[in-house]
Amino acid sequence: MVFIIMQGEKGEIMKNYFNSTRNKTLHTSVKDAILQGLAPDGGLYVTDKLGHTVLNLNDLLPMTYEEMAPIILSALLPGFTTNELETAVFHAYHNSFSSKEVTPVVSIDEDKNFLLELFHGPTSAFKDVALQMLPQLMSLALKNQGDKQVMILAATSGDTGKAALCGFQDVPRTGILVFYPKDGTSAIQRLQMETQEGSNTSVCALIGNFDDAQSKVKELFHSPSLQALCDEKNILFSSANSINIGRLAPQAVYYFYSYFQLVKRGKIALGDEIDFCVPTGNFGDILAGYYAKLLGLPVHKLIVASNANNVLTDFFTTGTYDRRRPFHKTLSPSMDILISSNLERLLYYMSGNDDVYTKELMDSLQENGHYTIKPSLLAKLKETFYAGYCTDEQCKQEIHTVYEEQNYVLDPHTAVGYHVMKQYQQEEKEQRPCVLLSTASPYKFCGQVYEAITGTLPEADEFALMELLSEKTNTEIPKNLSELKEKPILHNTVISKEDMDSYVLEKTKELFMKR
Repeated sequence: MVFIIMQGEKGEIMKNYFNSTRNKTLHTSVKDAILQGLAPDGGLYVTDKLGHTVLNLNDLLPMTYEEMAPIILSALLPGFTTNELETAVFHAYHNSFSSKEVTPVVSIDEDKNFLLELFHGPTSAFKDVALQMLPQLMSLALKNQGDKQVMILAATSGDTGKAALCGFQDVPRTGILVFYPKDGTSAIQRLQMETQEGSNTSVCALIGNFDDAQSKVKELFHSPSLQALCDEKNILFSSANSINIGRLAPQAVYYFYSYFQLVKRGKIALGDEIDFCVPTGNFGDILAGYYAKLLGLPVHKLIVASNANNVLTDFFTTGTYDRRRPFHKTLSPSMDILISSNLERLLYYMSGNDDVYTKELMDSLQENGHYTIKPSLLAKLKETFYAGYCTDEQCKQEIHTVYEEQNYVLDPHTAVGYHVMKQYQQEEKEQRPCVLLSTASPYKFCGQVYEAITGTLPEADEFALMELLSEKTNTEIPKNLSELKEKPILHNTVISKEDMDSYVLEKTKELFMKR
């Protein structure tokens, strides 16, 4: 496992670099940060230049999604050329999404609020937007690495796994291994992973929850046995989770795109502030909104929506992050998370890029299971963020109500966001437009959605339930989901987290021997 640390003459920091949130002396180029995924000390890669560049909204306004994406990404990922980013964007988004807009915006609540539909990609989840892009960025980064190969390790709470597998399928010089919690995803999410094709892909169920999988994947980056394999086989281990800056950055683009859609429709004037509500567990999707704000997008409030695993709600309310609590399996499994990794990046930026303080907090979380931030930092966070949560019963009620009143079908995660958005607007008496990020197709959770809408759950398999939901709501089943019925199960391994080291070691050898 090779970590590339770059310094200028006499130790001066290079012009464009990314450093660890926990140690500024550990810094490297953007391409190497993407290849590494995680910094060598366990921190996340950030750049202190974020916020120094403010984008010109007038220039971006008339552009399509594909036209504006390279410009926004160049501000977030300095070190890639314009031509590289334009080519990467074309390959990531051109003809790979069912909507030409990539992420279309629809009106709800009598045109008072808006849904940003992020589920039109090849796996029907918002993760596609970033995970169609990350393999392009990683391939570009590999060009200057001789004959090195990359093994992607990913933990998933539901949607990341399939999106990452789809994005990296048969990409040269890469292998990918995804871990998901056994019994911790919807049946369709599981089937999407179990049927994944590709000579460089592997999937494994883990006895435990998402936090177990994510924590263990992070530990594996520092495994001596994997280090030895890396040295012997010239392999780099990297991540497809949003801890990888190359996965996080592409998500900022759709914040800009949705804002410009409201301007073009005459709902706001250019420069007006709006709110964004984001269902989130690992804090990556909403952190991308904060990045957009730092680039000059007129964001008033970022609304953090959680389910019963409401560790983020408590944190933004009290300033104490405490993962020592019961873990709940909910109707919104992709948010069943108690360790929100990307919060570390927000704390770094909000504390004035203080790596020492950030490390203290993360050490306390690791060793004690909790930390409490300074009151002044909490006050600063509350200026931009609001947090709330939604129970399963409230989630079902929102799905039912929105369908009955607006003839729109929400998936459980978006329903959580809808509930918290309305809660915020009632508490704050806000009249400002809000964009709610709709994160997945309801057909990935057809049983839960059908039951919420009709009050009944027939004894039927997932595919029959899809048909029933389609007939009831007069909506179309995404082709990639309906086709799962005909696909054979290719991955059915189940292991404990204690066996992950040996499993990754053997699977890495196997995947790269195939190619």
